[in-house]
This record gives sequence, C-alpha cells and structure tokens, in this order.
Amino acid sequence: MRPALEMYMTPQIGLVCFGIILVSWFGGVKYPKSIPAGLVAIAVGMVIAWGSNLFGLGLGGLSVKGVGDAFASFGFSVPIPAVGQVFSGFEFLGVILVTAIPFGIYDLVEAMDNVESAEAAGDEYPTTRVLTADGVVSLIGCLMGNPFINAVYIGHPGWKAMGGRIGYSAATGIMVVVLSWFGIISVLLALVPVVAISPILLYIGMLIGAQAFQTTPVKHAPAVVLALTPHLAAWAKLQIDTMLGATLSAAQTVGALAPDKVGAVKTAAIASLPQQGVIYHGLEVMGGGSILAGLVLGAIGVFIIERDFMKASAFAFAGAVMTYFGFMHGEAVGIGGGLGVTPGVALAYAVMAAGLYALGKTSPSESYSSHPEMSAVPAE
Repeated sequence: MRPALEMYMTPQIGLVCFGIILVSWFGGVKYPKSIPAGLVAIAVGMVIAWGSNLFGLGLGGLSVKGVGDAFASFGFSVPIPAVGQVFSGFEFLGVILVTAIPFGIYDLVEAMDNVESAEAAGDEYPTTRVLTADGVVSLIGCLMGNPFINAVYIGHPGWKAMGGRIGYSAATGIMVVVLSWFGIISVLLALVPVVAISPILLYIGMLIGAQAFQTTPVKHAPAVVLALTPHLAAWAKLQIDTMLGATLSAAQTVGALAPDKVGAVKTAAIASLPQQGVIYHGLEVMGGGSILAGLVLGAIGVFIIERDFMKASAFAFAGAVMTYFGFMHGEAVGIGGGLGVTPGVALAYAVMAAGLYALGKTSPSESYSSHPEMSAVPAE
C-alpha cells in the first residue's frame, strides 16, 4: 500500500509516472529508441520535481541544498570485517533468539513463496540451493558488519515481464556494490524523487497479486482471499500502532502528557477503539505471524475445496501447534504460562483439525464445486 499512498500524496509526479509505466508494461507502448519505461518514468519525475522548484512548489521534496549535503558522504569505503562484534553479541543470545527465530521462519517461508512465484512465471529453481545461497550470503554479510539479511527478492514475474533476465540480477548486484562502496545512494535519493519510483513497486505488486489468482485453479480463489486476510489485519494494526505512537510522542513533546501516563493513555485509547468500530484485538490476534497464518488458512481452504479433509486437518493441527507456541496469532514466541500464547485460538484450530479428520474418515472423496461456473448473462 505504501507505494500507492505515496503516489497520491504527490499525484503530479506519482500518477504521471504511473501512467507512463502502465501504457508500456501493460499496454505494450514502446518509447523512442526502446528506452525502458521505468527510466522514462524516473526521468519525467525528475523533470517535474526539479521544474516545480522554479515555481516554488517543491514537489518531491528535492533541493540543491539536499544534493550538496548528499555529496558530503560521497567517497570510497570498503566493508571491514566485524567478526569480534558478531561473536560478542552471543552473550545476549537468549534475548536475540526471541526475535531471531520468528524472523528466521518468516524469511524462510517468504523465500519459498518467492521461489514458487518464479516457478509459476515459468522459471523453476532448486529450493534447497536457493535457500542455502540465501543463508550463506547473509552470514558473510553479517561477518562484514551488515545487519540486514540477504533475501530472495519478491516480484520475479514483474521483473521478468519488464524484460529482466539473469543478467538483470547480476547488474543489480554490481550496481548495489558500486553505489554502496562510493556512497552514491544518498546522492541518487537527493536527485530522484522517491515518488517517481513508487509506481514501479506498485506495478510489481499488481503483477504478484494477479498471479495469485491467474496461476491457481479458479475454484481456489476463495482460499487465496482467505490467505490474504491475516496480512491485511497485520497491516491495519501496524497503522494503528504507528498512529498511537506518533500521537503520544507529540503529546509528550508539547507537554500535554506526562511520561508516567503514556502507558495508561495508550491502554485506554486501545480499549475505546471497539466503540468506534475498530476491532483492535481481532487485528492483533489475526495478524500475528501473518506469513504463517496466511499459509495455513490458505492451505486449509484449498484442501476443503478439494474435499481432501485429511490434509486440511493436518494443516489445522499444524496451525494449532504453531499458535500454541506463538508463531501464529501471537505477538511473541513462548508458551504463555503453560496454556499457550493464544490458547483460545490454538484450541479452535485443534477442534477444527479433529472435525476435519472425522470428515476425512467418514466422507467419500468426490469432485465437488460449491459455485459451478456460470456464463455471464446480461441483466434485464
């Protein structure tokens, strides 16, 4: 959502660049001398942003001063091994694992999702080798002082549709190294308005969303929608949390709220949200561990649609176990005092698993369509 929101915050640049991209990548329009649509969009965005400064509009937030400040960080620098710092952090291993385990699972699942997305787009890669390379490169980066893990980047269908091939990945890697070593990234950000790049990210999201429905059987569409709901809940909760945090911080800044009252005010604000139609606790529970929750719910939906109740039961049971330990529908990993992090949800998954198992044992396996395909008939 962020790229779309950024576009509409500065529509004079965002929507114009989005139109340039749509007519080329969806409409097949070719620009002179086969100039890539993305490059045309960025160039037009820069012209509008810098041109607006002549009229005092300041679209895109670019300025000559900003460019000058960016050049201050320009210079050659090579990553220095940080082995000592890495191993000195093991004394905090207990604290680190609370975050590292869920994040590791998240990265693993997302990587597998992206490999699957690439296969759906016609390019099959060995999952084991991909994940191994992902992990090894992340460890090397860590030892060089990089706090960010490597990841199998999302959007393969989109980059492929734009004409990217294996050379695209190689060129991207080389460019990232060059831009980082010479400190050019800050210079580019000072020259190019971010809103001119946002349409490209939205385009990638559009392709990925469309692929979820286009590369799966039509009857699985309800399961695809079901798999998206935890992500929507997590996104909505993040917006609320960010808004509350910003509001409380602002109140403290202007002296309208004492520091010792922050917790009480936040609790009271969250408690009042249901009265305004915002089910915050539901968002919190449903959106917890959204990657795994989406996979489990989507799988349950698909296997129920296929009347394979035994497999649906297995995923429901897996959901119960992961929910008990907080990997799904929970804010932290643990056992919650022995009854599980969210015991009510874990129990519900277990009951669902038992019911589906019973259906699998008693119901005949047969083809069934809940909504048979019907030809469209104009309304009279």
